[in-house]
Amino acid sequence: MNEKYYTVEQISEMLNMHPKTIQRYIREGKLKAAKVGKGWRVTGHDLSVFTGGSEKEPVRKSGFDGDERKITVSSVVDIEVLDHSEALRIVNTVTALMNSKPSEYGRSKMATQYIESEGTVRIMITASLRVMEIMLASIASLTTED
Repeated sequence: MNEKYYTVEQISEMLNMHPKTIQRYIREGKLKAAKVGKGWRVTGHDLSVFTGGSEKEPVRKSGFDGDERKITVSSVVDIEVLDHSEALRIVNTVTALMNSKPSEYGRSKMATQYIESEGTVRIMITASLRVMEIMLASIASLTTED
């Protein structure tokens, strides 16, 4: 069976769209494609599915999958610290906590920064709602004086 393949440029001409838009659709997974050399190739079938010409393989339109909705939360936490050693203790503890989370909680990102001139540790987190809840509660208990 000979399948017809199309380049990004051919598709952009057929659909009257900019090639960068087609490339973004490929990157986002909205248009199924295969890398051939330095370019992308899309089968006639996958192009038909993308344009709505076939119901064999529906295109996923959102992060909603059955009962679970994908929610991502970003937060920046500034913590006033007494000195460099306290900053290091907080950063190491929060980093260890983030690195030990179960894989089923999904992907997360965290960056930390010690701003010595302000006496502040800045923690920037992007994670699922559940991971964010755990991280913020942990930071609160870590920084609350008894």
